[in-house]
Amino acid sequence: MTTWNRRQFLKASAVTAAFAHIPGRTFAQGVGTTAPFPDYKALVCVFLFGGNDSYNMLIPRSDAEYNVYAASRQNLAVLQEDLLPINPLTPDGASYGLHPSMPGIQGLFESGRAAFLSNVGPLVEPTTREQFQQGSVALPPQLFSHNDQQDQWHSLKGAATSATGWAGRVADLIRSNVTEQQMATNASLFGNTLFQSAEESIAYVMGPTGPIPFQGFAEEGILLEQRLAFERILAAQFDTVYERGFAEVQQRAVAAADLVSGAIAEAPVLATEFPASQLGQQLQTVAQLIAVRDTLQMQRQIFFVATGGFDSHDDQNTVQPGLLQNVSDSMSAFYDATVELGVGDAVTSFTQSDFARTLTSNGDGSDHAWGGVQLVVGDAVLGRDMYGSYPLLEIGGADDVGGGRMIPTTSADQYAATLAKWFGVDDADLAAVAPSIGNFAVRDLGFLM
Repeated sequence: MTTWNRRQFLKASAVTAAFAHIPGRTFAQGVGTTAPFPDYKALVCVFLFGGNDSYNMLIPRSDAEYNVYAASRQNLAVLQEDLLPINPLTPDGASYGLHPSMPGIQGLFESGRAAFLSNVGPLVEPTTREQFQQGSVALPPQLFSHNDQQDQWHSLKGAATSATGWAGRVADLIRSNVTEQQMATNASLFGNTLFQSAEESIAYVMGPTGPIPFQGFAEEGILLEQRLAFERILAAQFDTVYERGFAEVQQRAVAAADLVSGAIAEAPVLATEFPASQLGQQLQTVAQLIAVRDTLQMQRQIFFVATGGFDSHDDQNTVQPGLLQNVSDSMSAFYDATVELGVGDAVTSFTQSDFARTLTSNGDGSDHAWGGVQLVVGDAVLGRDMYGSYPLLEIGGADDVGGGRMIPTTSADQYAATLAKWFGVDDADLAAVAPSIGNFAVRDLGFLM
């Protein structure tokens, strides 16, 4: 029989409470002596569920490299003349272009507001093709599996087990700096996620347009009476720690729903127009929450938003353009909103995805792979550049472990550590965020000011 202490029970209740929907501790997250941050910063993780075929997002455009790409990708190859050209500040001997459905990201890149990370993915330590084949290095378990690789991105756990995610660990590290915040550091608009799970801090979970309202409550009539009755039940004296803990969770949930919904209602109307997609709605709500950061006394926030459909085993040429256009339009609109709010340099959005896809075609789509390309956007980004090493997209090449599955040459730990350091985590604490960072020579990839 498992014995839980009070804190463990409260955390479990926060996730499962039927009325709450928005679990956890939503006000000051800790007590300490560390000074508050002198500024505001936010990270926005845009997760692309299913495995984005990112070598069809950022594509070599120079003849020699494009010909290798086209030979590998076969019927999945994007036409060379359709690529949207970009001009990185640091040349690597090749030229590049974006999928034709991404003009918004092209504009952000060319204006220095966006950067790409090449061939990044979960690693425990630097890995070559020979080491992979010989089994002489530690590898993340269950490579090419959706759930396992999503968990790898979220937790950076390597071969270990982890109940916390790297955003959750960041929140724990800074909790004594943000004791005045009226909302949790971590907020998800796409359900509970390992990414924001922590030992102490508890993420705030809401719907794509804000807190999910309690059913059967209102400000007048019988529905007001129902709410008052519910509050009286919660305020009662309960005999056991479990009853008292559950009541505390519900009380926090009611208070949080009122607080955050009220703050969003007071947010200014933005001139920026967002796509009507689920991702666009989520990012619009994030912009509204950022707009009321002073009302909620926020100094640091990490948002999780997501969209799916990227598991392109079939109909890739039909489906992928719309998926990438949604990412481009939504992230471009969100960037425009941060500029409108005067926080373009304080908000950094970044993508993650399960994995890239195989270079080889399965006839109508692609299969699960490993290292891929990720995107970072914001005025704090040292943009118009590509970080890491973009691989030669050759079947059987130096980075291919079979079927065009690229071994990452930049680790997800390095990616997360760079974001966390900009966010305010001390260099000495980066190993708590990214446990394998000590296995890599470069801790900060340099893509943020």
